[in-house]
Amino acid sequence: MPIPPTSGLHHITVMAGEPQQNLDFYCGVLGQRLVKRTVNFDDPATYHFYYGDEAGNPGTILTFFPWPGAGPGTVGSGETTAVGYWLVAGSVDYWLDRLGERGHAPEVAERLGDTVIAFADPDGLPLELIAGADAPQVQPWANSPIPEAHRLRGFHSVTLKLAELSASAELLTGTLGYRLVAGEGERHRFRAAGDQPGPYLDALVVGEQLPGRLGVGSVHHVAFRATDDDHQAAFRERLGADGRHVTTVQERQYFRSIYFREPGGVLFEIATDGPGFATDEALDELGLGLTLPPWLETHRDHIQASLPRVVVPEYAGLLGSEAQL
Repeated sequence: MPIPPTSGLHHITVMAGEPQQNLDFYCGVLGQRLVKRTVNFDDPATYHFYYGDEAGNPGTILTFFPWPGAGPGTVGSGETTAVGYWLVAGSVDYWLDRLGERGHAPEVAERLGDTVIAFADPDGLPLELIAGADAPQVQPWANSPIPEAHRLRGFHSVTLKLAELSASAELLTGTLGYRLVAGEGERHRFRAAGDQPGPYLDALVVGEQLPGRLGVGSVHHVAFRATDDDHQAAFRERLGADGRHVTTVQERQYFRSIYFREPGGVLFEIATDGPGFATDEALDELGLGLTLPPWLETHRDHIQASLPRVVVPEYAGLLGSEAQL
């Protein structure tokens, strides 16, 4: 029986540097909501921040492991090289002004019929704001500092840098259910089924290059959506049958995950849509407290003492209501 295709990106996880700088940029500049402040379950002395729309819906979530003092990453083949957010039509000038006024040196170009604003976050992560047609609906964060007409609409795409295309394309189209829909030079665009946020994946075919090095500003992995546990299990069975080394199911508290390397070397994850981020906090309090999974709760005092002190602005610093740790 064919596996139902993924509906696109679930989340993207990145290495960051200073946690306060990361919070100030994604909440205060991009207007994303901090929907969860927890720790790296595999390294509890490190934060794990999740940013997204009001509820942290799949297709809007950019997550970070902040490692203060870590060195920068270097880009090579087998890596994710850009994260793209979706803009509504008419927002390009607003965002060029906003980013320029804050020193982020945006550059604007046309690509595959879309207007693209390219810049970098404070740690050097390449970001793109893409004003394409048919921007999807999301749940906008009510307290965002961005006017409602110009708020980001979740992910548009992620860009991978690959030595060659064929094996990666076979995985995308044959297993995950993407379609090749456009191309321009070395760029090849794939689209997932449906009209949810995060439908696109761009592959840049660059030939053999030195592999990159993971560090601050590097994307750690790209996660795709599975509707539920059964859908994820079907993907896992198919990946195993195809000879891919895929992990057992990992409990991530707000979703469940499996991980594997795609043929070009990029770390992929398939994550369940649920249970979501309001399982251990009320919707109107997301991100204001430090949440821990049950198996770490008994170590809360030690974990809190080991984490850097941060101030989380409830209203992106606009109204002065803060939660502090």
